[in-house]
Amino acid sequence: MNDIHRSTTDEELSEEELIELVLAEQQKALAQEQEEQLQGKKPIKRKPIVKWIVWSMAFVLFLNTFALIFQIYSIPALEFLRVSARLSAQEDIRTYKKAVVEISTGSSKGTGFSISSDGLIVTNAHVVEDAQSLSVIFPEEGLMSAKLLQSFPDVDLALLQVTGDEFPSLSLAENPSYSKNEHVYFIGNPLAFTGIANEGTLLESTYLDDWQEPVMMLKAPVYRGNSGSPVINAAGEVIGIVFATAKIDPYGRVGLFIPVEVLQRILSP
Repeated sequence: MNDIHRSTTDEELSEEELIELVLAEQQKALAQEQEEQLQGKKPIKRKPIVKWIVWSMAFVLFLNTFALIFQIYSIPALEFLRVSARLSAQEDIRTYKKAVVEISTGSSKGTGFSISSDGLIVTNAHVVEDAQSLSVIFPEEGLMSAKLLQSFPDVDLALLQVTGDEFPSLSLAENPSYSKNEHVYFIGNPLAFTGIANEGTLLESTYLDDWQEPVMMLKAPVYRGNSGSPVINAAGEVIGIVFATAKIDPYGRVGLFIPVEVLQRILSP
């Protein structure tokens, strides 16, 4: 049975998930502090013994935070930041990034990308599933509301629409080759970051237990938040859409993407 990993997992926390949790808790703590300041709440006066315990705990947390920072920035999980900085120096990558959006549902975020100048956006069905609201953020155009046009859960694809024109967009490949070891790029919003460009190599196709369509395996650092990322070949064309990771022998954990032909059939029934 394939061990598919989309947004939740029963496994122990991996290094990148630990980073995500730490960042999320820091953001929550800052937000709570700002809210209390806005409401004019006064700090609670503590007894000396309580104050001593609090300061002791704060000192321990300070030391642990320092240790965690050194650990985080020495592990391979953040190598994608260095890779993204290198790739983003390329003019073609900077152009592709303009069409890749962050999708917010009110409770989570994911990735999508524009495929037309009038704002037709592709993402995964699981990214927008049970969305409380839908909005997208273009790198240059900014935040705007989006409408769900159609969802296709059986192939984990969804189409969104934003109002406007002259949006940057990506071209879909007509006849991709999917050659093994072919070098590709993908752009998305992994973990707590946005607009991260990365690279990898194609492996081969595989069938999942509950899918009729074959999917492609990708040797690349795919993380939570990369769902909906476009996979782009050397010609600058989208050949697939990232939707999950899985442990598949003999490769270990790999990225999985939906071949672009599946999307093209949806667009041209």
